[in-house]
Amino acid sequence: MANLRDIKRRIASVKSTQKITSAMKMVAAVKLRRAQEAIERARPYAIRMRSTLEEVSRGTLEETHPLLVVHEERKFLELIVVTSDRGLAGSFNSSVLRTAEAVLVQRESEFSQIGLTLLGKKANDYFRRRRADQITFDSPIDGNVTYEQAADVAREVARRYVAGEVDEVVLVFSEFVSTMTQRPLVSQLLPFAPPESDGSEENENEALPFEIEPDPETLLAALVPKAIEIEVFRALLENQAGEHAARMTAMESATKNTEELIESLTLKYNRARQAAITSELVEIVTGAQALE
Repeated sequence: MANLRDIKRRIASVKSTQKITSAMKMVAAVKLRRAQEAIERARPYAIRMRSTLEEVSRGTLEETHPLLVVHEERKFLELIVVTSDRGLAGSFNSSVLRTAEAVLVQRESEFSQIGLTLLGKKANDYFRRRRADQITFDSPIDGNVTYEQAADVAREVARRYVAGEVDEVVLVFSEFVSTMTQRPLVSQLLPFAPPESDGSEENENEALPFEIEPDPETLLAALVPKAIEIEVFRALLENQAGEHAARMTAMESATKNTEELIESLTLKYNRARQAAITSELVEIVTGAQALE
């Protein structure tokens, strides 16, 4: 009977776990809808921002911006790694962290110093144990992503780049492709490079269909920093949507696993109960025979 009690207790425990995973799946699904809407609104803006910069820079080759200039000396690389604050999302965070580690190993020979800007507790936990001396900044995501979070990070790395403290900034985050697919993405943030034209002579000499006012320098001074902020903000939104999608998928899988486990334990319980009843009947029959 002790075995039956243990099995029954375990079934109750698994059912309790099932309720938790099912609830987490529903919560993640609700959050995913909001996060997906946010990234779908942000993507066109970010793409158009880059396109506008390409048009302006194509028509004003004599003008430039410090954040567009490639540093001749390559001493300091800053890597911005974006993860979530919480786990229970399958391989979502580990994929980004493996990609970031691969980038570091690949680029270490090019730079004498490497710094890490970590956005998300999982990134901080990972690199705090492995590269604590290289961490220059870390911050949790703290729930829903805000533009100010992204802008603060973008302004700081931009300031350091203009001051010559950093020679290249690379962004590593998880891109939201679909509910079932999130993929790690590596993107160069600084020097900021707008999309390249097709390179044809006709395209290079083509006059812009608009006039720039008050002047190209003023326009670039406003657009380039804003474009960098948008890139960081987009990375945070992509990461947020991917996190909720990965957690929803992971909790759905966990819920299915608990269902299978409950079925297996119930079958085991019924067999043990049947064996116990059979054993008791045998004892009764044996005792009755002994009295005859």
